[in-house]
Amino acid sequence: MANYFSNFFHALKSLLIGMKTTLKIFFRKKTTERYPEKRGRLHVSERYRGRLEMIHTPDNHHFCVACGICQMNCPNGTLNVESRMETDAQGRKTRVLTAYRYDLGRCLFCELCVRSCPHHAIRFTNAYENAVFTRAKLLLTLNRPGSSLKPKEESPAAPATPDAPSGDAPRTAEAGKTAASPGANPTER
Repeated sequence: MANYFSNFFHALKSLLIGMKTTLKIFFRKKTTERYPEKRGRLHVSERYRGRLEMIHTPDNHHFCVACGICQMNCPNGTLNVESRMETDAQGRKTRVLTAYRYDLGRCLFCELCVRSCPHHAIRFTNAYENAVFTRAKLLLTLNRPGSSLKPKEESPAAPATPDAPSGDAPRTAEAGKTAASPGANPTER
């Protein structure tokens, strides 16, 4: 019988400790943001990864060369880069982006695609409202209609040095490496 009362008072003590914590928090100033009503004042961190977007210039040009590195680095197949081969004015074959598809519903928001893109063509925005009623609305095409690859800007010709002919890259004094490609010899370490 003594064990019964001991357990009863021990349980009552633990219940009162829990109720004390609940009452303390109940009378504390509320910190809940009133989300739908006060949407404009809601603070979203700059580093928040909400939605992937393809960067476009005001002229509707993008930087994606359709190399597919982002698609290969995506751990769960969220990205699908569709491209076609075209021949340019000089007769060279180039890959042209036709569709950059992104499945927001499968995305892990790991940012591996953004970090692996050598041309910095994609980035995450901090748009946080991604709730939709149908899964089909989560399948997005990121390249805008009529967008094209940003043309390369012609860089001014580098002045020729007196040591090197105008067609060669300037050379450094170190083991015959060219200045344009340091570490060109893989056997040197």
